[in-house]
Amino acid sequence: MPAIAKEGAAPFVPEDRTLPVLREAVQNCRGCDLFRNATQAVLGELETGTGLKRLKVAMMMIGEQPGDQEDKEGRPFVGPAGKLLDKCLQEAGIDRRKVYVTNAVKHFKWEPRGKLRIHKKPSMKEVHACRPWLEAELEVVRPSLVVCLGAVAAQSLLGSGFKVTQSHGKVQHRESFPPIIATIHPSAILRARTPEDRDRDTNVLLDDLRRANTFLAR
Repeated sequence: MPAIAKEGAAPFVPEDRTLPVLREAVQNCRGCDLFRNATQAVLGELETGTGLKRLKVAMMMIGEQPGDQEDKEGRPFVGPAGKLLDKCLQEAGIDRRKVYVTNAVKHFKWEPRGKLRIHKKPSMKEVHACRPWLEAELEVVRPSLVVCLGAVAAQSLLGSGFKVTQSHGKVQHRESFPPIIATIHPSAILRARTPEDRDRDTNVLLDDLRRANTFLAR
């Protein structure tokens, strides 16, 4: 089996920073062990400009990692959480086709449960190993605002001490990054134990998305 690079994904990220080149190169990434059990790597995409070399979008959304369906199709946010995100974006008045969506980790981490492949949270070591791909995407996409969905995505940019529950919806500023807003991941809403929890978390996500839209409209 191919060896894992000690320095993470950095040796596999090409100097030519265009989305088509990155999308092809990420398939050869051996920056951590996750490639071994994944079908393919899943880079981000913009529905209205997947073939463009350089972009300038208003909003970039970062989730945790591809899920089972994303791993099979090779596209981000096409599973149940993606469908819920589409619905919430529409309700918040955001054009999903103009949002670049990606994940902090590009390979699906899972564990078997019968015939199913169940999502397993990536470690911070794996998140850090994959960070060069995210930085390359930020360089190419040049968003005006980054929206982090969930703790893994938020901590990948804002540090391990960041708490989404305490600081969601607030604009964060970090050197070398665009403004950042963190909020709940749609998958957390799908995992809610009660209808009341689901409604509460959905309203949090919607309110935060509206704040993001208001920020961009200034």
